[in-house]
Order: sequence, then C-alpha cells, then structure tokens
Amino acid sequence: MATMTAAQKRAQAKAEYDAFLAACPSRRLLDRISDKWVALILAALGSGGGSPQPDAGCAGEPRSMRYSELARRLAGVSQKMLTQTLRSLERDGLVTRTATPTVPVTVCYELTDLGLSLYEMVRGLKTWAETHMDDVLASRAAYDARTH
Repeated sequence: MATMTAAQKRAQAKAEYDAFLAACPSRRLLDRISDKWVALILAALGSGGGSPQPDAGCAGEPRSMRYSELARRLAGVSQKMLTQTLRSLERDGLVTRTATPTVPVTVCYELTDLGLSLYEMVRGLKTWAETHMDDVLASRAAYDARTH
C-alpha cells in the first residue's frame, strides 16, 4: 500500500465529503450555516445593513458593521445569541472581528472572502423568501382549511 502525504490525505478527504453521511464534517457546517441568525448576519453584512452610512459608500455594498449596529438591524436577536453566532462565524473564517481601543472599545465585523462567497447564496434565499411569502401563506391557509 502506497504512503500518502498529509496534503494527499486532505485532498482525498475533501473529495469524499458527502453531507448525506452522518459523520461528514460538511453536515455540521451545513447545520451551522442554515441557522436563521447566521443567514441574517451574513445578509446584513453583505448588503451593507440596508441603510447608507456617510463613510460606507453605496447601500447594498458589503461593509463592516459595529456590534451595536448589527444588534439593532437584527430585530429579536438576544445579545447572547448574536455574540455566540458571531464567534462561530469568526471561527469558521466567514467574518473578521476588529476591536479598536477606544472608550468603550469599538468592535466591528466584516465578511471575509469566504463569507462573501456564502453571502451570495444567502442573498438568493432571502430574496426568494421575501418574494414568495404570500404564496407560502396562501398554501398554508389552503392546507389548514383542508385538514381541519
């Protein structure tokens, strides 16, 4: 049996990723990135938060956002959930965290290149959900009327 280098082992493992298998690490990643708070954080950072800032250029462009700005943008997210989600995104290499030594400390988050690539997909899902919400609500009402 031939000996494989570490790089060859990594390449083989990558070629064998299959999210349909319970032990595959891509399944855990898929579980993480399908979380609603992950999707909304990526959408907020990728779309520039939806509101132009004096120094942010055009609305709709990815930009860094302060923690407090993200908290305001994501209605209903708890401080604990936002912090945990941002830490997991940073750990996965999807966002970067920059702390500026001011009083109090200013903390900003920004999408990495990897995060931007995922944002492109999340943006499509968000747009689809917003566009088709009326259809889904009508289908739910029709289903409920048939089953009750």
